[in-house]
Amino acid sequence: MTDEQHNRTILLLGEEKFKKLQNAHVLIVGLGGVGGYAAEQLCRAGIGKLTLIDADIVNESNINRQIIATHSNIGKIKTDAFENRLKDINPYLKIIKQTVFISYENIEEILQNSNPDYVVDAADTLMPKVNLIITCLKFNIPLISSMGAGGRLNPEKIQIADISKTYNCGLARMLRKRLHKFGIRTGFKAVFSSEKVKPEHIIIEESKNKKTNVGTISYMPAIFGLFCASVVIQDLIE
Repeated sequence: MTDEQHNRTILLLGEEKFKKLQNAHVLIVGLGGVGGYAAEQLCRAGIGKLTLIDADIVNESNINRQIIATHSNIGKIKTDAFENRLKDINPYLKIIKQTVFISYENIEEILQNSNPDYVVDAADTLMPKVNLIITCLKFNIPLISSMGAGGRLNPEKIQIADISKTYNCGLARMLRKRLHKFGIRTGFKAVFSSEKVKPEHIIIEESKNKKTNVGTISYMPAIFGLFCASVVIQDLIE
């Protein structure tokens, strides 16, 4: 790896902290609007190893908000598309791809086999988030969890806080409710927006993994992803 690629990062962090990033392994669940931007920023910052987990392909409807979504990538498996993109940014990056949906049945095995230093929860459906968070806490793996970016326009309302401090977010409310049943009320960071979502920005659309679709704008999931990456990097170097 040439120093020139990372000289601005090293200038900011110093050699010792940069080496911590080079030696770090981050696992990302969900490569959509949030997770995709988080993955790229971690790659550009010099993280040495990424495990990428997503079972989806790139769809045309992703183009308004997902960094990997271009017309030339439509129909491609997201993990494959991200491997190509991230390797082009940093050829020395180690990438493990898992083209699967996480579930209660597989998440414990995935985390034990991967043994990451940090986890980014960018899943956009409730039960995968619940299962991932419970398992991370069980194995004492630090994580940052993204709440709902859809239905919002104001980036100044985005915050980073313990999950117990989140508010005005339907996904966070449902997540807290499920986690309370397992005795979990605190213990991990979340990125969320306090901006209220208007009902007219939500449509009912039953599918395999979700019951509603929410209107989104290009920059909001991106900022959520950047916030997630910032938490990971700052925690790892400290």
